[in-house]
Amino acid sequence: MNMQRFTGKVIVVTGAAQGIGRGVALRAAAEGGKVLFVDRADFVSEVAAEAQGADTAGFVADLETYEGARAAMAFAAEKFGGIDILINGVGGAIRMRPFGEFEPAQIDAEIRRSLMPTLYTCHAVLPHLLARGGGTIVNVSSNATRGIRRVPYSAAKGGVNTLTQALAMEYGEHNIRVVASAPGGTSAPARRIPRNATGDSEQEKVWMNEAVKQVTESTFFKRYGTLDEQIAPILFLASDEASYITGVVLPVAGGDNG
Repeated sequence: MNMQRFTGKVIVVTGAAQGIGRGVALRAAAEGGKVLFVDRADFVSEVAAEAQGADTAGFVADLETYEGARAAMAFAAEKFGGIDILINGVGGAIRMRPFGEFEPAQIDAEIRRSLMPTLYTCHAVLPHLLARGGGTIVNVSSNATRGIRRVPYSAAKGGVNTLTQALAMEYGEHNIRVVASAPGGTSAPARRIPRNATGDSEQEKVWMNEAVKQVTESTFFKRYGTLDEQIAPILFLASDEASYITGVVLPVAGGDNG
């Protein structure tokens, strides 16, 4: 395996301040990529600076807005001279509860969090990839398209899957690959910014535990994956080692394909 797979490549990683996105961005930089770390967390530049000796930068943007997506892509192209790879890591369930317990505004919030940033950034990056003569988009989806206590999130990630397949079909003739990883439950350090800023009620904690039990028992290994077990497949899909793979959603969930 070539462990400098991204030498000469400009990579934009969204959701790069924490979790899977952070690990992907740091590993891509370690493998020679010029990496823009994008997140709405104001400490994203601190994370980018952890890639000592690499050519990186942080950029604060709210990717739940199209302007945030457009600005991030424009900044990457201006700073690094273009864009070769976009890795979309923004997303994540805000609440866990039975579907009937969701309020309409909460349903909207889940779709904004886990579908719209990917939809917006895929659109905003296209002119830059076309100018480059091709490129790669890796969307981070989820195997939670089949799961309990998070139906709006599941719907959003189902949208990411179909976006991946349709966009790959439409832009393959332009030498643009579009693929997705679908992680299952993943063990990660505590988030610096919580998924639900208002906190969980005691009942929501019960529903969360029910979802965790379902996710764990649905895997063949009966355990959560590690961050490294999610980062490696994403970077494989982003690399030239996967140059003949497009339109694919790869489950990375211990046998639970969602």
